[in-house]
Amino acid sequence: RAILDDWDTLGNAGWNSAAMAPYYTKAFTAPHTPADHRQSLGVDGTESEPLGTNGPLQLSYPGDSNHPIRKTWAETFEKRGRRMGGGNPWVDASVGGFSNLASIDPVTRERCHAAKAYYDPVRQRENLRVVLAAHVSKILFSSSSSDDGGAQQPKATGVQYTHGGQTKVATAAKEVILCAGALQSPKLLELSGVGNADILRRHGIQVVRDLPGVGENLQDHIVCDISFAAEGDDMDTLDALARQEPKAIEEAMTNFTEKRQGVLTSGGILTYAYLPTADFFQDNDDDDADRSVLARMIAENHPHVNSVKTREEARALAYYSVAAKTLLDPDRPSAAYLAALGQNPVALDPATGVPIPPQPGKHLTMATILAQPLSRGTVHITSTDAAAAPAIDPKYLSHPLDAEVFARSIMHLPSLASSAPLSLVLKQPLHPTIPLASQTAHDVDVAKKYMRSRAISMWHPAGTCAMLPENTGGVVDSRLRVHGVSGLRVVDASVVPLLPPGNLQSTIYALAERAADLIKDAHGLK
Repeated sequence: RAILDDWDTLGNAGWNSAAMAPYYTKAFTAPHTPADHRQSLGVDGTESEPLGTNGPLQLSYPGDSNHPIRKTWAETFEKRGRRMGGGNPWVDASVGGFSNLASIDPVTRERCHAAKAYYDPVRQRENLRVVLAAHVSKILFSSSSSDDGGAQQPKATGVQYTHGGQTKVATAAKEVILCAGALQSPKLLELSGVGNADILRRHGIQVVRDLPGVGENLQDHIVCDISFAAEGDDMDTLDALARQEPKAIEEAMTNFTEKRQGVLTSGGILTYAYLPTADFFQDNDDDDADRSVLARMIAENHPHVNSVKTREEARALAYYSVAAKTLLDPDRPSAAYLAALGQNPVALDPATGVPIPPQPGKHLTMATILAQPLSRGTVHITSTDAAAAPAIDPKYLSHPLDAEVFARSIMHLPSLASSAPLSLVLKQPLHPTIPLASQTAHDVDVAKKYMRSRAISMWHPAGTCAMLPENTGGVVDSRLRVHGVSGLRVVDASVVPLLPPGNLQSTIYALAERAADLIKDAHGLK
């Protein structure tokens, strides 16, 4: 709720938790959870039937509902006073541990994605045409039109694209809606002449609208983990699949195809926790002193107000004010944790710079996410070739406060893994698969070294066509219309002004549902 309310605070009137809550619930159908499963899922402290939802996206608790990690995780956070519970977990939840939902159909146990949920039911409509293998090269504009205030501005009239080896044009009767994502939407805007005038002129592109915020403000979640050896053989994990053991693969395929059960009914992540960053500055006996360390770090890195002269500086100051409030609040979710069933064979070993081959035995991976990043990257064109990839610089951990907060969050992983009853499913003393990980618990410099070589993207890029006022570097207004042009709207993760603390998917569904209402309202449609 608090993050959505911050969208409003950043200058987007009407974009807050009260306005967005109906759109979150409109998109999905919540699973019915039998009473005898609620305790094993660790959700028995919340309302038994959270919402009367009936949306197109089918959700379920992934994997085996009786997997021991669920109850163990919930009880571990309950002992810490941080168990999610009380009220409606989809709307009221703030901090604590819980069993997470996934967009997996509870009957077929297959992923329920946007094409299945939204496209398949309407694919036969006469007024809908989807053109596959088409590559958009640019948005087309007429010279000018009048905006709501009577001022003249360029108007989007259609798009130019290639299909079947031919260049074609699709003309828009009402408006063009750009939904190419956080990495491609800014590229298409720049190729079309909307963006930073200096960048456009550098590539010989005629400037349609000078909008410096295009391609700026890239934000993403990064995740860092430690894999620990698991205790006993009764906990199902994905380790055997990671090692590509033929017998395990055959068994998993048989269980899925014949029974719709087993390890292939999830990606291995069954549990999450949202926590306040303030929790990580309370590891010694003087809690107030620890919190003052966080407050001091925030104060030391605060932008100098008197030096704000540009849109970029104004945007940075606005974001910092929100982040400072969030990080210091003991009741706001500014950090995220998860447990994954198995070892991580993808991220790098800090000692060698290459991934460690899957190790023998069973493992449980504990991971933490930098949920409130202040670092901002860029996405910009490299040429006028529409097929060329943009230059992406995420600038992870470039803000000094990110490095300090994330390092301490990583230092908390061994402490969490040693907490009962979670400690009962892990070999004690802890056996991390990477030797350096054992040194992260007590040395912030080691934790920083570990995270800089181990952390990877959560694939939540957002913000590159941010919904913000133009004077703070925004690209679209609160109705998702591109500043300074008419007939052009952006509806995808690029408009998200501030990342939610966890997965981005549900927020994008909610944003799209609201955008549909905004578009219908603009054209008098029901």
